[in-house]
Amino acid sequence: MDRNQKRWLYVSLGFSAVVLVAVLYFTVDASTVQYLRALNPFWLVLALSAHVAALCFWALRIQFMSRSLGYKVGFLYSFNLVCANMLLAAVTPSSAGGEPVRIHELYKAGVKVGDASAIVITERILDGIVLGIGGAFFMFVLGSEWKRIGSVFSYVMYISWIVVTVIVVLFIYSVKNPGLMKRIIHYCSRWFTRTWESKKIEQFAQSVDREVDNFHTTLAEFLSHGKAGLVYGLVFTALFWFCEFIIVSFLLIGLSQPPIFVESLIMQLVIALIMMIPLTPGSSGIAEISFTSLYGLFVNSSILGILVVLWRAILFYFNILLGLVASLVIVQREARLAE
Repeated sequence: MDRNQKRWLYVSLGFSAVVLVAVLYFTVDASTVQYLRALNPFWLVLALSAHVAALCFWALRIQFMSRSLGYKVGFLYSFNLVCANMLLAAVTPSSAGGEPVRIHELYKAGVKVGDASAIVITERILDGIVLGIGGAFFMFVLGSEWKRIGSVFSYVMYISWIVVTVIVVLFIYSVKNPGLMKRIIHYCSRWFTRTWESKKIEQFAQSVDREVDNFHTTLAEFLSHGKAGLVYGLVFTALFWFCEFIIVSFLLIGLSQPPIFVESLIMQLVIALIMMIPLTPGSSGIAEISFTSLYGLFVNSSILGILVVLWRAILFYFNILLGLVASLVIVQREARLAE
C-alpha cells in the first residue's frame, strides 16, 4: 500500500470512528450494559459467518463467470482476489472501488485484460439488476412496510432505483450498440483531457475505442457461449446480497431482540444504494449515519449504537483486516515470481 492509499485509509477509519463515537454517545444508557451482558456470542459468530459466506459467493461468481469464457481461476485465488479488492474499496469513494484490483488479479491468473474488464463490469451490472429487482419488489409488493421508513429515505430509494435501472438499461442497449458507449466515454473524458495535447487526446480516443471494441467482443462471447456464467453470476449475486442483508437480524437476535427480516431487507437495500454514491472513502460515516437513521425507526435506542458498531465491525473493519492479509499474500506471490 503506497503513502496516498495509507492516508485515505486513515481518513476512512477516522470518519467511521468519529461517527461511531457520536452514535454511542447519544444512544448508550443504563439499559445498554444489561443488553451487552446478555449478548449471545453464537449469533455474533453466525453473523460473521454470513458475511464470510457472502464473500465465498462473490468468489464463486468470479470463478464461474471466468470459467464460462474458457479461463480456469481457482476458488481460493478468487477468494483472495475478493478480499484484496475490499481493502482498496475502503480507501476510495463509495463502497465500490476495488475494480482495478479484481481486473489486475484476473489478468495475473491468465485472463485477458478485455475479458477481465468485462467480467468485473458485468459483476456490477448483475449487482444493479439484483438491487433493482429487489427495490421494485419492495416498492410495489410491500407497500405498507415500505412507507414505515419515512418519505425522505423513500425518495432516496426511488431516485437510486431509477438511476440503477437507467444504467442497466443503457448498458444492455450498449451491448448491441457499442458506439453509444464510445460516445458516453468520450464525452465524460473531456472533463480531464482539456489540458492535454491534441496528439495525446487522439491516442487516448483510439485506446478507448479499442478497449470498448474488446469489451463488446467479450460481452458478445458472454451472450453466445458464456450464458451459463451469467446465470450462475446472477444466482451468486442474489445469494451474496441475501447473506449481507440478514446479518443485522442475526445481530439483533444476539442482543436479545426480535429479528426484523422484512424491514431489514428494505433498509439494507436503501443503505447499499446510498453507499454506492462516491461521497467518502469506503462510504465511512455515510454508512453509519444511514444505518442509524433507518434502524432508529425500528430498534430500541439503547442498543442502536452497539448494533451499528457490530455491523460496521463485520462489514468494514473485518473487511480491511481481510484485505491486508490478502494483499500480503499477493505481495509474497509477486516477490517469489520476481526471484
